[in-house]
Amino acid sequence: MKLTGVLLLTLSAITPAASVYVILPGVIQTAGSGTIISLVVASVVGLAIAFIYAELASAYPISGGEYTFFGRTLGPLVGFAYMGMNAISCGFAPAVLALGAGNYLRAIWPDLPVVPFAIGMCGFATICGVLNIRTNAVLTGLFLAVELIALVVLAALGFLHPSRGVAELVLHPVILKGGVLAPAPIAAIGLATAVAIFAFNGSGAAVYFSEEMHDAPRRVARAIVLSFVVTVAFEFIPTFAVLLGAPDLKALIASPSPFSDFVALRGGRALNIAVSLGVALASVNALIAIVLVFARFFYATGRDRAWPAPISSALTRIHPRLHSPWVADLTAGGLATIGCFVPFHLLLVLTGTGVVVMYALLCIGVMAGRRNGSTAHRAYHQPLYPVAPVLGLVTLAYVLYTDWLDTDVGRPSLFATVITAAVAFAYCIAMRRRRGPDWDITIPAGEEQPADA
Repeated sequence: MKLTGVLLLTLSAITPAASVYVILPGVIQTAGSGTIISLVVASVVGLAIAFIYAELASAYPISGGEYTFFGRTLGPLVGFAYMGMNAISCGFAPAVLALGAGNYLRAIWPDLPVVPFAIGMCGFATICGVLNIRTNAVLTGLFLAVELIALVVLAALGFLHPSRGVAELVLHPVILKGGVLAPAPIAAIGLATAVAIFAFNGSGAAVYFSEEMHDAPRRVARAIVLSFVVTVAFEFIPTFAVLLGAPDLKALIASPSPFSDFVALRGGRALNIAVSLGVALASVNALIAIVLVFARFFYATGRDRAWPAPISSALTRIHPRLHSPWVADLTAGGLATIGCFVPFHLLLVLTGTGVVVMYALLCIGVMAGRRNGSTAHRAYHQPLYPVAPVLGLVTLAYVLYTDWLDTDVGRPSLFATVITAAVAFAYCIAMRRRRGPDWDITIPAGEEQPADA
């Protein structure tokens, strides 16, 4: 694939429409019109993480993704331990998306059986995942076009019917407090920022496709940064437009589904149904892309002999005609299907803080790579180093603090992450004893090149 194909797959995995409709309503309820400030701050933090991803990916454009970064910069033990954590979560993250899409569609189809629908989504995504990667790039690209059109419609409805000025929105942010609008405190905007960061998450998915990309060391960094910029544009602009055009700001902030309510009010019921179906299609598209990502992750773990020999060997099998890691794809889809039987709230607990751990290790890893020379051959150099990793670590400390304050999902998720890490680390120690001290992450021929190659 060239840059365009990887960009389409990465944007599909990020799914801007689903982030707008699923994550950002909670941000609006917390920060009100201060959501604009939260998104601006979150985009700065997200850009810092994208720079870090780009640098590490240009040094190690390998389908194992993050665990290969950590294994090479922080040592095999850390890398394989994170691999174990990621393997455990592979069944949970796609299930959250599938069940979330089912719950979302119940608003327009009340009798929809959510779990069977989610299982059907996982099955469809798994079948698509077996196809050739270029076929999937075209398929997800078509779905992505529908998703982005839905967001353009949302933005147009807001900009065509403004109800307040930009200055009022940006300089005088308000929240809903006791049923009335009140000035938004900095604490509320900061809390919302912690959530908004994850609305922009996902541009690092590009590295999982890097072994199928031409000139990956140079192009993968560009794919990561470009996908992040496009994501911010297609999430920030529609959100800004809706806050600008909402006739009743109080009602918008109070609503659990502010974007659907806004489209219904400004565009009518038929348009709202059409846009809602576009958002649901975005979830299907994201699930296909995520299964593709996890398939390549499992393929890399098999190549690195992370499992008993028969399993590792099976995971590295490539379809003779479609050239896809078909056993790894079936594994990723099967785990996602099993995850659909786990209660939705428990899924949120099990996946809630995993991204925080990953981001923290990325920040530490990029600094370690610079210090020990393991990333000296990188093709991309992040600007203003070490601003990005330092900013990332400071922000993540605040995110962990907000997670601890959230006794419903955040704090239980922290405990779940610690348990998952302990299980993964124990497995890694056991496998290291069996494999010996030379057990390390495989670098495919031609993937680790000097910067001036």
